[in-house]
Amino acid sequence: MSPPERSVVLTPLPGEANLGLVDGLAQLAFTVQGALGRIVATNDLSIVQVRLLGILRDRRPTIKELAEFLRLDKSSVTGLVDRAEDRGLVRRVPSNVDGRSVGVSITAAGRKRIERVTAAFEAEVADLVRDLNSSQRRQLSAAATAIVAADARRQGIDIFSTEGSSSEPAATVAT
Repeated sequence: MSPPERSVVLTPLPGEANLGLVDGLAQLAFTVQGALGRIVATNDLSIVQVRLLGILRDRRPTIKELAEFLRLDKSSVTGLVDRAEDRGLVRRVPSNVDGRSVGVSITAAGRKRIERVTAAFEAEVADLVRDLNSSQRRQLSAAATAIVAADARRQGIDIFSTEGSSSEPAATVAT
C-alpha cells in the first residue's frame, strides 16, 4: 500500500513531529496574538490602536489610506482616529498629497506609547524564537516578510512605501 498523498498545505501525517503548515501557522498566529494582546492590555490600548500607531510611526496617511492598511471601513477608521486623537496619541494634519484630504500623524505621546509596546513585543518575540539559531531566525523573517508583502500587494498596498514621510522602512507592529 502506498503512503497517503500529502496536501499542498502540508497536513501532517499521524505520528509526525510537525504540526504542518496550516496548523503550524495558525498556532503561531495564536501565540503571537496572545503575546501582543497581553502587552497592549498593559499599555491601555487595543490591538487595532497599536496597529494604527505602528503605521503612523513612519507615514502620514489619509483616513482612506489608513482604512486600506487596516482593512477597515473608512467610517470605522474615522472613529478610531477620533478616539486616538481624544487621547492625545494622533492628530489630524493637512494631507501632503491632496489639499482636500486630511492626513493623520502620530504625536509625541503616541510615539512614546508605541515605542514602549514595540520594545515589550520585541522582547516577547525574542523569547519565542530563543531556541532558533541565527540562520533559522533569518529564514523565518524572510518567509514572514514574503508572505505579508505578497498579501499586501494583492490588496494593492505597498508595505515598504513611505511616500510623503520619512525614508525609513514601513515596518509596523501587527500591521
